[in-house]
Amino acid sequence: MTPPDRYGSDVLARDPHPRRPTSREQPAEPGLVVEDVDTGWVGAVVRVEKSGGMHVVVLEDARGRTRTFPLGPGFWIDGEPVRLVAPRGPAQPAAPTRTASGSLAVRTAARTARASRILVEGRHDAELVEKVWGDDLRVEGVVVEMLDGVDDLAAAVRDFRPGPGRRLGVLVDHLVPGSKESRIVAQVRHPHVLVVGHPFVDVWQAVRPQRLGWERWPVIPRGTSWKHGILAELGWAHATQADVAHGWKRILGTVRDYTDLEPALLGRVEELVDFVTADGEP
Repeated sequence: MTPPDRYGSDVLARDPHPRRPTSREQPAEPGLVVEDVDTGWVGAVVRVEKSGGMHVVVLEDARGRTRTFPLGPGFWIDGEPVRLVAPRGPAQPAAPTRTASGSLAVRTAARTARASRILVEGRHDAELVEKVWGDDLRVEGVVVEMLDGVDDLAAAVRDFRPGPGRRLGVLVDHLVPGSKESRIVAQVRHPHVLVVGHPFVDVWQAVRPQRLGWERWPVIPRGTSWKHGILAELGWAHATQADVAHGWKRILGTVRDYTDLEPALLGRVEELVDFVTADGEP
């Protein structure tokens, strides 16, 4: 009896040996997290530059260390092989028809800054607002400034001297009934000031957890620094403030546009933009 031909009757019909997946081309955009196959180094793209007559990519790991690799094949993203290439120049891609906030893109020079302002609690809030609403704010001439916390909110409002044509919008973290923030905000009442807030412990939570591979943000036990606890849950470095800063950079890098944010933040920021741009300035 002739043994069965495990390769089939036509050796060209199929290959019994699975091929390695083909590398796809991937622009090395800043913030993109990749793994170098040969060394196992995992890091976010910091920049692409020319060195020694060749293009290289600089990767920064979770501890803030950097390492340089030649552009090309030999990298993985989410378990798939990629070939890193230099990002396309600004003139090559088609101009977007929508901004990251979902607004219709307007091709115009940035407007001279209004007297009105939007205040946010800290750097991470400002960076998230800039990433999603930055284009809209420049068109409208709205400047976002940092408060460094809301404990002295009443003093900040007095120093700003709000009035006609000089409105102030304020975005507050964790503005829920009974919170410290709610008591502080209750002290601020002015016809040209609007204070709104979101319910999240920190603005990090305004990023949809699915962007980080979670169904929901984990609960961090009392007594543990919330941000450090989140980074620990992610398996990222979390011992120092530098680790926290790098962790936020990676989280922010997952945000593509407004669809990656929770509605509880989206609505409040849009409300503030409408308020400070309805101030009667020409």
